Amino acid sequence: MAVAPREDKTALGLTLMAIGVIGFTCIDTSAKWLLQHGIPALQVVWCRYAAHLVLVLVAFFPREGKALFHTEHPWKQALRAAALFGSTMLNFLALGYLPITVTTTIMFAGPIVVTLLAIPLLGEKVGPHRIGAVCVGFLGVLVVMQPWGAEFHPAMLLSVGALSCAALYFILTRQMAGKESNATSQVWGGALPTLLLAPVVLPSWEAPESTGVGVMLAVIGIFGAVAHMLATAAHRYADASVLAPVVYLQLLSAAAAGLLIFGTWPTPWTLLGAAIIIGAGLYIWHRERQRGVPHHRSPRM
Repeated sequence: MAVAPREDKTALGLTLMAIGVIGFTCIDTSAKWLLQHGIPALQVVWCRYAAHLVLVLVAFFPREGKALFHTEHPWKQALRAAALFGSTMLNFLALGYLPITVTTTIMFAGPIVVTLLAIPLLGEKVGPHRIGAVCVGFLGVLVVMQPWGAEFHPAMLLSVGALSCAALYFILTRQMAGKESNATSQVWGGALPTLLLAPVVLPSWEAPESTGVGVMLAVIGIFGAVAHMLATAAHRYADASVLAPVVYLQLLSAAAAGLLIFGTWPTPWTLLGAAIIIGAGLYIWHRERQRGVPHHRSPRM
């Protein structure tokens, strides 16, 4: 399928990206809220992708038809979708135990892991400056996790796993850049988890305890689809190097959600770790912008 042409509308791109980032926080907030209301994690994940898939089909199938499902790289699309699914699953499991600010902050290390994986998987050359930034970024992750102290929770390892899956997802996205349409990638990303989980989730479906919980099970997928579509559309109107720092607005939206909905404040260690990770991520972004390397954000699943 044809790829939509680029347009130079930076302000519009930044606006769409900012709204998309808020949407990513809405996904995590909805997932944590549903888990607290007794919905199994696998059911939450399935609903997130099933609703996403339906919305993508409604948006693209009338125009694209069967071509929407066609890909020249089926194994890479499947692996990419599996990596996104793995990141979502691990992230949602972690949200059952951790404050949303902690999971969000750990996921901010995504560009750092991508930088490391790009060496063996994409053959990119990484100099001492970016290697140093990677080391500083992982120090920030350790500050958040505090494996040496009483604040450490084993669920933080789930967030690290989610981070690793997300990094693989973006490496595969880089490899297919310009080779596959966004619509095809969106439908594969939604269809694979939906089909894989359906035989497990549907036979053991747990009915929501209230209408509000049922509505949220549908809404979480809408948040996911709309947020990803907005973030993708933003890249039509502004360069990735301009949009990349917008993702760090998510710390503010996550902190607001944690306080207003769950009554939790970010700890000083979380804020310090976030500052270190964001600083390292911005430095890597600066170096990649100088070298013309595409910069990808961590996904909020």
